[in-house]
Amino acid sequence: MSEANESVAAYEPVLAVVFDVGRVLVQWDLKALYGKLIADPARLEWFTRHVVSEEWHFQHDAGRDLAEMVAARKAEFPGHDELIDAYATRFLETIPGNVPGSHDLVRTLASRGVPLFAITNFASPFWKEYRSAEPLFDLFGDIVVSGDEKIVKPDPAIFDLAAARFGYQPQAMLFIDDNAANVAAAKMLGWQVHHFENAEKLRLDLAARGLLG
Repeated sequence: MSEANESVAAYEPVLAVVFDVGRVLVQWDLKALYGKLIADPARLEWFTRHVVSEEWHFQHDAGRDLAEMVAARKAEFPGHDELIDAYATRFLETIPGNVPGSHDLVRTLASRGVPLFAITNFASPFWKEYRSAEPLFDLFGDIVVSGDEKIVKPDPAIFDLAAARFGYQPQAMLFIDDNAANVAAAKMLGWQVHHFENAEKLRLDLAARGLLG
């Protein structure tokens, strides 16, 4: 178990499991879209680092208006209008598939009656589009979406909001995220945590906590 995954003996039993979405349940990579549109590897790398970058996208996760973002980016990087527009119109193509094994763990937990929730940094319109086609989230009692709340992880406020909505004390919930800063923020607020690397390590942690039988 990694250092971020706390010793299970030191904590109260887990009464609910809280998942991140991107890179825990679903793959996410801007290059999954832009690799289709930009043939030159060097230009692809430059574009996804400097134009439509993860840092820029994070502003949309935080609730910034999409049309405003796109217009400003076009003004900043003239000559890339069609590529920048693709971010707005083809975002789901940045999600190439599910993280192997994670959906099976969600279904197993649900079958055992474990309450499931999620906290995700996800832009509001993109989440609505993605969620409508993904029945896995029918198994979740509630999902806090950063774009709806205009609060992003690792801001402690989003964890406090989630705890209030989910109805459990932080120490009674296991929070699972691939981002070390998010895991650290939750830990500071008293949540039990798992720093996600892959589904097999998560399975072992869940089993050690008695959540898989």
